[in-house]
Amino acid sequence: MVNTDKYSSINMRKATVERATKETKIKVSVNLDGTGKYKVATGIGFLDHMMEQLSRHSLIDLEIKAEGDLHIDYHHTTEDTGITVGQAITDALGDRKGITRFAHAYIPMDETLSRVALDISGRPYLIWKVNFTRDKLGDMDTELFKEWFGAFAQSSGTTLHVENLYGTNNHHIIESCYKGLARSLRAAIQIDPRAAKKIPSTKGIL
Repeated sequence: MVNTDKYSSINMRKATVERATKETKIKVSVNLDGTGKYKVATGIGFLDHMMEQLSRHSLIDLEIKAEGDLHIDYHHTTEDTGITVGQAITDALGDRKGITRFAHAYIPMDETLSRVALDISGRPYLIWKVNFTRDKLGDMDTELFKEWFGAFAQSSGTTLHVENLYGTNNHHIIESCYKGLARSLRAAIQIDPRAAKKIPSTKGIL
């Protein structure tokens, strides 16, 4: 289910997406022109924390309700949440007319520094240069963070480069990556008033 009003004006860039499989049932609502309000419940505490960071620092209002086969593991819920959040942002962007499109952010957290660069291009691609020294953060497998970012890049049509430049604290490392995504999204989805009615591509389409 998608909000059909999302194309009516720049101030109505909203969407709701529902995804249901035999493994998960997820509903995501976004308002790209929000204030960073969030209501998140995935059943995975650490993933909730990262989604809250994503909302707060991108200023995208975000609601997520996810039910998944957590009795098996967290893989399906994590990946499908990435897919659904990415699809909701894609739907809310509409034809992407007027967006800044490219952005990057450097995020320091104490001893850690991470860099995120992205292009809302319609061409999904993930470069992931992030290493962890622990298998888990809380109850969440650290290998699942790459799955979330990959699913998000694919469903949002984003070329996404995520690099941890240095750091030792695993919590700081992944949180700086999510905050980097948030700040990059915040810049990339902004409407450039000098080109508000133009697709930011020589092809005429994204």
